[in-house]
Amino acid sequence: MAKTYFITGTDTEVGKTYVTELLLKVLRSQGQDIVGLKPIASDSHWVDFEGQNCLINSDALSIYHANQKLLTYKQINPLVYQEAIAPHIAAERSGQKLSVQLLNQQITIPEHKTVLIEGAGGWLTPLNQTETYADWVATNGFGVILVVGMKLGCLNHAQLTVQNITAKGLKLVAWIANRIQADVPYYQENLNWLKANISAPMLAEVRYQDSIEAFSNNNPQLFNLLDN
Repeated sequence: MAKTYFITGTDTEVGKTYVTELLLKVLRSQGQDIVGLKPIASDSHWVDFEGQNCLINSDALSIYHANQKLLTYKQINPLVYQEAIAPHIAAERSGQKLSVQLLNQQITIPEHKTVLIEGAGGWLTPLNQTETYADWVATNGFGVILVVGMKLGCLNHAQLTVQNITAKGLKLVAWIANRIQADVPYYQENLNWLKANISAPMLAEVRYQDSIEAFSNNNPQLFNLLDN
């Protein structure tokens, strides 16, 4: 059975896809049997994809390529919507209602040693009026990896997210500091506070616009943490 980790963020636009792509590329380059999924995605476009006119999300496409095409696009992103709005609203406007049940029906965990599932938006992104994406994660008991977008407000966002992950009875396996801006006032002080106050190991630190080589060299502990 695959070791499956759900990658969530302290907010939308904190670099979940960028981080997921880095993890996949670095760990695959080390010979690890790892693939990624992006099951729900809005803000998609009709494009010519492998000879067919398909609705494609750019983030899911990045994961498709980082997987080295081991999975089909449909396996990676079974629930794709065109409008750049909250997924549950986009789904409703396309005639579909998201739910934990639907996700269990539509998402298949592939038979690889490690699977990373990138979420949509933040941790409590709604599926409908009563369920959230986090409820689906809880139903399946996946370990959680939190991407902290290093910016003003991240300490509060990180604390609230960690508290809710724990309240749902889930394990926060690790967290990742992603420097999403070139200039972050008191970056190191914020990083030190997070290290001291998040009760999980820091899996990696992503510097601003890190290259794959630099990310790999700066985070030699990646494999050991995910393999435990």
